[in-house]
Amino acid sequence: MFIQTEATPNPATLKFLPGKVVLEDGTHDFRSMQEAEVSPLAQKLFSIEGVEGVFFGFDFVSITKGEAEWQHIKPAILGAIMEHFMSGAPIMKIEEITNGGGEDYDEADADTVATIKELLETRVRPAVAQDGGDITFHGFRDGVVYLQMRGACAGCPSSTATLKHGIENLLRHFLPDVQEVRAV
Repeated sequence: MFIQTEATPNPATLKFLPGKVVLEDGTHDFRSMQEAEVSPLAQKLFSIEGVEGVFFGFDFVSITKGEAEWQHIKPAILGAIMEHFMSGAPIMKIEEITNGGGEDYDEADADTVATIKELLETRVRPAVAQDGGDITFHGFRDGVVYLQMRGACAGCPSSTATLKHGIENLLRHFLPDVQEVRAV
């Protein structure tokens, strides 16, 4: 098994591509060993000193490190991912994968919210997944769209530019009701 790695715009995060489906549906973001209890793979990865975040996408795993240097922890990460996939163990202990909780918006804005979600799904999320992350809809109130940055996007130095210059401009172009985009 050969696992490719790719840099992301976030220097603290690397994207690992095992050449197999990681999560069939949705994404999952883990920020602690406690959160990782539902995933044998995430638990293995958090047991590596220096790993501070694990994110599963459709066909990739993004790892966020703390102070550790990549050259010190990357071999252990590659080994843990390879060992897990070779064992045939499940990625998640439970079938239900959530994308970040409830949504907050006024029912009167349902059409606007549906368009926001469609634009995010078709134009934004595929591009963000290329960088090892994900963006999910959280809410829409008083012209402000609230999005949750996950994986490599969480804490990325360029995430503010992505939100303000990329996503905000896209949504404002198609939806005059949108005045601003904020991260939650």
